[in-house]
Amino acid sequence: MTSLLDSLRQYTTVVADTGDFEAMRALRPTDATTNPSLILKAVQLDAYKPLLQETVRAHRGVTAPEQADRLLVAFGQEILRIVPGRVSTEVDARLSFDTRATIERARGLIALYEAAGVPRERVLIKIASTWEGIQAARVLQQEGVRCNLTLLFALPQAVACAQAGVQLISPFVGRIYDWHKKAAGAQWVEAEHAGAQDPGVQSVTRIYRYYKQFGIKTEVMGASFRNSGQILALAGCDLLTISPELLEELAGKQGSVTPALGAAPDADRTVERMPADEVSFRTLMNEDAMASEKLSEGIRAFVADGRKLDALIASV
Repeated sequence: MTSLLDSLRQYTTVVADTGDFEAMRALRPTDATTNPSLILKAVQLDAYKPLLQETVRAHRGVTAPEQADRLLVAFGQEILRIVPGRVSTEVDARLSFDTRATIERARGLIALYEAAGVPRERVLIKIASTWEGIQAARVLQQEGVRCNLTLLFALPQAVACAQAGVQLISPFVGRIYDWHKKAAGAQWVEAEHAGAQDPGVQSVTRIYRYYKQFGIKTEVMGASFRNSGQILALAGCDLLTISPELLEELAGKQGSVTPALGAAPDADRTVERMPADEVSFRTLMNEDAMASEKLSEGIRAFVADGRKLDALIASV
């Protein structure tokens, strides 16, 4: 029999959510995603300290943001020597509400990649799914810079991303699950919220079906998983980005995966088009306590890790 991971690969592009090169070599993902937290974690490991030191020493005298971007690109280059597909590199979360600065930072990242001989087609620029971030992605996409809109928790974000023509979105699963479990407190029954009943799985499924119903080409990549059941419940999604721990769990279990999502629209689940203008976006996000809270929380966490990464770079 085949492993669950190999069976999943038949229906979904498997992406590694890590900055660990050795995990990528062992688990053979097609693409890889990184974020400030993952890079911060990686550069503190002995195996990756030389990459940090070499990058910083080679670019003494540049600003702290430039140092950080050069480190991100150095990691991205190494990742692209391992994976056959794309790497996602994130714009500093401190720019999440600044459209112009996000555009400039993204252009700088792409320029660094291209100067290193990496074609832009192999890079996805990760940007938080704020209104400002989505508008930055609109401009970048028109320039041929492909974007991955992250920290996405609700359909209004996904609809605005589609309207902006972004390449890929990363709707989160685990953080939605966390919010609902915390909100329910003692009333939460795990068995009643597993698999297809998981609120995070339901959110990604809703977005996926909306996209397929309206023929939207933006890729859907489920992200932020807490357990393998969430992953298997989204088999058939365009892509899934998965931590090494859960990839190893799937690789270690035999079995076959049945796709839960398909390419064809579900005629029994048709919905009306949602507006994608700024007022509608902000109104709908404000009405969704989970989405607005998790978006803000996610940005704060990435900003904190970005500052820690700056401090680590300055200490070299």
